[in-house]
Amino acid sequence: MRKSEVNTTIVDGYVGLLDNLSTSNKLDLISRLTASVKADLTDKKSSFKKAFGAFDSKKSAEEIIEEIRNNRVSTRRIESF
Repeated sequence: MRKSEVNTTIVDGYVGLLDNLSTSNKLDLISRLTASVKADLTDKKSSFKKAFGAFDSKKSAEEIIEEIRNNRVSTRRIESF
């Protein structure tokens, strides 16, 4: 089975379960699913935006540079022939 066929089968199974619900329950379910999808989209957009921005630190530039230089590790080995 392909992925799209599996997804269709799952959706068909849910539709079969939902056939017995009243109209008001179906409408409530639709509104809740819509809210859930909107929340998912909002979370994805905000998490993407959080990945960008200015570097924030209380240290001065000189302190950061010194810290980087002090933490450097050289593992370069020159092999003889």
